[in-house]
Amino acid sequence: MDLQSSLLSMDNQTLTPPHQNQHYSVIPNQSLAIGQEFPDVEACRRALKDMAIALHFELRIVKSDRSRFIAKCSQDGCPWRVHVAKCPGVPTFSVRTLHGEHTCEGVRNLHHQQATVGWVARSVEARLRHNPQIKPKEILQDIQDQHGVAVSYMQAWRGKERSMAAVHGTLEEGYRYLPSYCEQVKKTNPGSIAIVSGTGSENSFHRLFISYRASIYGFLHVCRPLLELDKAQLKGKYLGTMMCASAVDADHSMFPLAFAVVDTESDENWMWFLSELRKLLGVNTDKMPVLTILSERHKAIVEAVETHFPTSYHGFCLRYVSENFREEFKNPKLVNLFWNAVYALTASEFDSKVTEMMAVQDVMPWFRQFPPGLWAVAYFEGVRYGHFSLGITEILYNWALECHELPVVQMMEHIRHQLASWFIERQNMALSWGSILVPSAEKLISEAIADSRCYQVLRANKVEFEIVSSERTNIVDIQTRFCSCRRWQIYGIPCAHAAAALLSCGEDVRIYAHDCFSVRKYREAYSQPIFPVPDRSCWTEAGTGSEGSGPGLGNGELVLRPPKTRRPPGRPKMKVLKIESLKRPKRIVQCGRCHLLGHSQKKCTLRV
Repeated sequence: MDLQSSLLSMDNQTLTPPHQNQHYSVIPNQSLAIGQEFPDVEACRRALKDMAIALHFELRIVKSDRSRFIAKCSQDGCPWRVHVAKCPGVPTFSVRTLHGEHTCEGVRNLHHQQATVGWVARSVEARLRHNPQIKPKEILQDIQDQHGVAVSYMQAWRGKERSMAAVHGTLEEGYRYLPSYCEQVKKTNPGSIAIVSGTGSENSFHRLFISYRASIYGFLHVCRPLLELDKAQLKGKYLGTMMCASAVDADHSMFPLAFAVVDTESDENWMWFLSELRKLLGVNTDKMPVLTILSERHKAIVEAVETHFPTSYHGFCLRYVSENFREEFKNPKLVNLFWNAVYALTASEFDSKVTEMMAVQDVMPWFRQFPPGLWAVAYFEGVRYGHFSLGITEILYNWALECHELPVVQMMEHIRHQLASWFIERQNMALSWGSILVPSAEKLISEAIADSRCYQVLRANKVEFEIVSSERTNIVDIQTRFCSCRRWQIYGIPCAHAAAALLSCGEDVRIYAHDCFSVRKYREAYSQPIFPVPDRSCWTEAGTGSEGSGPGLGNGELVLRPPKTRRPPGRPKMKVLKIESLKRPKRIVQCGRCHLLGHSQKKCTLRV
């Protein structure tokens, strides 16, 4: 069948595709007319390539220079031909001659000469702006579905790389602009900290530390004195590690305080990160509270905390500890006893559970490796407010996943956008609350009040009470906010015994919760804005450094270069699995509330 075109028409008719029975779609409104103008010769080339791909014929360029562009159909004997020339005195080009009729059959397969890497890059640019994580396989499939053209995996990969560089800049540019970006952060958000440093004779990227004033204010004035430390490995071209210190707000959401990017995870870099965190919090000032720090059992973190926060209480993430225990013993009964020991509120309860564990198997060697003072509720000296596992891990993982292909400046901007949106969303959410405490604390108070009705209250004096139940007797002091069950002290919210004592003397239970759980404090935590950073075109010259920068960064003599570490070429090596590891283990149900095995959260009888 001959390919007929309406290219000669002056009424902007749409070109007709050669193969109407194909499944792909055709780009509409692809037409040419004599006198049609293009802004420049490059725009002319792109338009003709797009038209050739949409109409499934291939171009052969006869002449292309600064003043003219001549192309014809690549099929021998086909008369289609176009001549575009520069207009005198202006930069535009216009169609001078056009033979718009095809007598060939066009391209009869999915491959097309005009489907170059540059064309692929232009085709995916709009989608990459919204989804930088799109994979090359998805790109080549989309191109085939939308344009009826097949491109190779390598074309799709290179097209994505070129489009990412056009949209976000190159990875190398990201490092070069980091000093200027830090200056902009400090300029637009006064009181914030932004430090970048290089290393070596080539001034390769070494470390970046950022903390916004809004986060510093919220933590020092409002949040409970609890910090989580964690890291995530970056999988981009230059690898690296993202570190983060995060607080927890009144409603148990993460409140990132400071984050850093380093060229590699090392003892030295962890020591540096905790050193910067120490300066940020002002350990030598009256505002600095006694901290409780939660992290994984990482030797470098332990040493850094001991060095820079010697008075803090350092505990281990229960998720990490429990996984190690389960891997060590692989005994469901022992795992259940372990979780009972973890949540035991008193030393006697804990020792009782350990005795039961010893009757099953000797666990003391493991206890020497993981001392109970680092994870058990009964023996941990700090206050965790019921927060036992790292919540920042998932956020860091998502940041690393979403940003690993972006330049480091764009990565920092992505995180800033995320923080700014959280602040605004939570501000608006808090304005809708009419209660004294945040919803999660209100729920716990309501449950404590409901459970308190079964207790007998004996008043010893104005502030001390004896709470009697069928199981045991507890002593409550409402002035010091003490209960002998220790739940009030550990979680910061009155327990059922305290609720019974407070209700007996006509007190409002809610006002005896820790102040950090109040709606007033929650609103104050998010009261300070995180201001936007202007577009890069408004920045000072790249290379302008920041305080504490590496050699040359302060006066622009040296340009910050990418780190020496790079992702190795080829596919990542896969772990070789043993045959035994491929056998599906028997599924064991674990409760999401008490973490005991054998029942689900819906059937859990643990009192919250």
